Amino acid sequence: MNWEKYRELALSLDLPNVVEATSWGNPCLKAHGKLWAWWSPSEDAPVFKMPKEEREFLIEVDPNTFFVTDHYRAHNLVLVHPTKLDPEWAKAHLTKTWRSMAPKRVLKTFDEGK
Repeated sequence: MNWEKYRELALSLDLPNVVEATSWGNPCLKAHGKLWAWWSPSEDAPVFKMPKEEREFLIEVDPNTFFVTDHYRAHNLVLVHPTKLDPEWAKAHLTKTWRSMAPKRVLKTFDEGK
């Protein structure tokens, strides 16, 4: 797994209001104008948004897959070792995150279109 494959995986979800952008000079995907999916260049790993409690649980039960560094510790983020990333977990989590970020009107239109 690398940024290009992670990007393709995220874009394959075909979710509305997702655009390619840059953040801190690095490529990323934004959803609804907010950072949604990106790759940590310093850790060479994908980054996922999630509550700190969920992050700590994942790190505790599967430290070979999930981790956090001092740089990310203060934020609601978790990193995943690229060789351990389960694409189905990533898709489900990206969808969950996209839904949590979506304005109610976008979510309603999206759900009605299913």
